[in-house]
Parts: sequence; structure tokens; C-alpha cells
Amino acid sequence: MAEAHLIGLERRVLLRHYLEQGMSKRAIARLLGINRRTIARWIAAGELDRDLDEPPRYKARPPVPKKLDPYKEIIRKRLGDYPALSAVRLLEEIRAAGYTGGYSQLRDYVRQVRPRPPEEPLVRFETPPAKQAQVDFAEFRFPWGKRYALLVVLGYSRHMWVRFYEKQDMRTLFAGLEAAFRFFGGVPEELLFDQMKSVITRDDRLSGGRLVENEEFLRFAAHWGFRPRACRPYRAKTKGKVERPIRYLRENFVYGREFVGDADLAEQLERWLERANQRIHQTTKEQPLERFLRDERQRLRPLAERPYHSLVLLPEKESARPLRRATSVPRIEVERRPLAVYAALAGGGR
Repeated sequence: MAEAHLIGLERRVLLRHYLEQGMSKRAIARLLGINRRTIARWIAAGELDRDLDEPPRYKARPPVPKKLDPYKEIIRKRLGDYPALSAVRLLEEIRAAGYTGGYSQLRDYVRQVRPRPPEEPLVRFETPPAKQAQVDFAEFRFPWGKRYALLVVLGYSRHMWVRFYEKQDMRTLFAGLEAAFRFFGGVPEELLFDQMKSVITRDDRLSGGRLVENEEFLRFAAHWGFRPRACRPYRAKTKGKVERPIRYLRENFVYGREFVGDADLAEQLERWLERANQRIHQTTKEQPLERFLRDERQRLRPLAERPYHSLVLLPEKESARPLRRATSVPRIEVERRPLAVYAALAGGGR
């Protein structure tokens, strides 16, 4: 009975051996524990006549007719004319034509045959040296609180500047951009922003209107000599040169590291940024720092002689102080004297 569990090559060898010894199919079937019709089918298919090293041959099962088969041509024609037709809509149409099957087989078939629009080719937008830098904030959460990373990436070289801040307001943007300009040693011709409130007041370009920029930011841009530009809404690919570094900052710097506070975060960031600017960039196949020093630094516009002084933003220590409402009640100055004086006056009046 142990031979009844033999499979594959050993079973074929035994079958051939027993048949050559003149044993009947019934006896072999009883000995090996298999149906004698199975033995007859193997003999008829020539399974025992081929080389023992040759893998077994299996016949494909004939396709099982489905209720959907008569309607597949209708489905292909409708999807060819209207590729976005839903399976629910097609189910209604073919049921009207006599289909009695279920939804699931129709849904699966529609997934197979629905025409797929060709992918829009990605045209990489490259800028000449010193032409453009891309700017964006990214939010991070640390054990001691929320912080915002401000990234500035030069479009040509991909040379990058990063710093973390507690806020992402206009004052932070001004301070960060001035620090980035000093880091690069100059100012690019234009800065590209997303729909940042500190830069863009309103963007009606999608409805045929115009872009309204923040007047204070325009004064800051004029002081430093660059032209601000804004991405069109829902055009995230326009700012890919800074979007990808944000992901790189999350995955390569923040993720998996421990920081004990803002000072430690800044210290580790400085060391990481030095390495990041010397890695081989996947698109340019060069180190951002090397490409910057060779082709871009000398083409940047000169730095302003002094930082921008805003006439709108209050100094930081004043703006942090809550404003108080003016009151119409006059202040009454009360003369204060030592208690001994009051005691003497009280005694003298008796």
C-alpha cells in the first residue's frame, strides 16, 4: 500500500514496469490505489510512451460558456465609442438586450477591455542657471511641537537650502529667504511659489481673471531684485524641483532619526544638508553643489546692501504682544504714601 502514494515520475516508472510484466489495468489500479480509467486515459494520451525526463503534458480545458459571451461585442463597441461608460450603465443596456447574468462578471470584463488613454508624456521643465528657485513650506511634527521646514531649491543646479521654523507666516518667509540668499551668495531672477498666502492674495486665472499678489511681498521682492511667480492651481508638477526635495527631507532626514529639541534638529540638519548637496542627483547625474559652483553661482544677482525693513510688519517683540483696546475712561493718578503718614493723619484729625 505504500506504493499507492507514489506520484509523478516514480508512478510512471511503476506503471510502465507493471504493464510490461503483463499485469492487468485493474490489478495495477488496485495496487497503486488509482482508478483504472485514469490508467487507460494515460495510455491513450501516450503519457507512458514518452521519455521519463520529459515533463507531463496537459490539455487545456475547453472554455466554459458564460452568459456574458453574446454581449461582449456590444460592450467593446460601446466602450470604444464612450470609454468612460461605467459597468453599472453597461449592465442596464445589456439587460435591456436580454442579458440575465450577474454584475460581477460584467465588471471584471469591463476592467479587461476598457480602453486606457495614453499617459501624458512628462516633459521635464529645465531652467538655465540662476533663472529660478522654487520655494515651499512643509509641516513636520516633533515630540516638542509642530515645526515648518522652509525649502529653497535652485532650479538649474538643485542646490538646496532648508531651515525649520515655528511659524510659516510672512515674517518667517522674509527671514528664511534672506538667509537662503546669503547661503547661495546671490539672488535668482525669479522665485516660484505655490498658492502661499504670504505671496498670493487671490488667484482667479482659472476663471479668466488675474493673479493678485501681496503688496508687502512685492515690496520685499523689489528690495531683493527678484520676480515672484505663482504656480497655477492644481498644477503640482510645475513645482517638482521642490516637491521632491520635501519628500527626500521627510524620508532621508526626519524619518528614523531622534531629535532632542530645536538646537539638535538644526545641528543635525546642517550636517545632513551638506551631504545632500553633494549626492549625485538622479536627474542631472551631478552633485548639486558642484553644478552650482561651476555654472550658477557667478550668474546670481548681487545681494541687497541691507535686509528688508518692513513698514507694515511690527517688530517681532511688539507683534507678539496682544493689542489692547483704547478706553474712553481717563486714568486717575492716585498719590501713594507710606502707611505711617495715613496713621498720623488719622490721629491728627481726632
